[in-house]
Amino acid sequence: MKVLLLAGGFGTRLSEETDIRPKPMVEIGGKPILWHIMKIYSSYGFNEFVVLLGYKGYYIKEYFANYFLHQSDVTIDMTTGGMEVHNNSAEPWKITLLDTGLDTMTGGRVKKAQEFVGNEPFMLTYGDGVSDIDVEALVKFHKSHGKAMTMTSAQPDARFGALNIENNNQVTSFQEKPRGEGGWINAGFFVCEPKVFDYICDGDSTIFEQAPLQNLAKDGEIFTYKHNGFWKPMDTLRDKQQLQNMWESKKAPWKSW
Repeated sequence: MKVLLLAGGFGTRLSEETDIRPKPMVEIGGKPILWHIMKIYSSYGFNEFVVLLGYKGYYIKEYFANYFLHQSDVTIDMTTGGMEVHNNSAEPWKITLLDTGLDTMTGGRVKKAQEFVGNEPFMLTYGDGVSDIDVEALVKFHKSHGKAMTMTSAQPDARFGALNIENNNQVTSFQEKPRGEGGWINAGFFVCEPKVFDYICDGDSTIFEQAPLQNLAKDGEIFTYKHNGFWKPMDTLRDKQQLQNMWESKKAPWKSW
């Protein structure tokens, strides 16, 4: 099962970092947060990724194209142009780096990955949030209900959109950033059937969190996996510093490898 990673946004709320790099490449513990997210999936055996690029996408391409240079010691022979890699620490990953357009919205980015996914289930998450989620249990839950999508939900503060959830864990509606405290919110870490692509109908301008999710919920096609553990997006410099402190203190809950 392939994992789609949304990594094309401008990251304006983290402009201290994103003026020079895309937000998924902001580092936690010397590694891009995108790398941390991929390591979460990889620790559960999911090693095929489609990274949906946009803003400063070349930065992400360069990182993975020169992964050995970033991760390993190398000897470069300037006379021949040869390179010998020492202490190879490469990951067992197959990565498609897909340029989805600078101004394309989240739904449009996902739609452009359809040809790489084919008629197979896939996973999807945002390239700026980490969690101690049990991916194996998430996939098992998705297979149990037979609907088009499983959306992971979490309960942080009220900065985010909220889901209305019935007793059987079916999502009946999706409300973006309501006022008030509490509520289960969209935490990403989706598992999707191919029919989800059919709900992305307005091209590059489609915002995944609006019409596609709203219509999937209206049609009874979304169930949620309630995650009571750690989940944190990196929206601001304060978030970045908190994640960095967790990593440095060796108390990073998302480190499952």
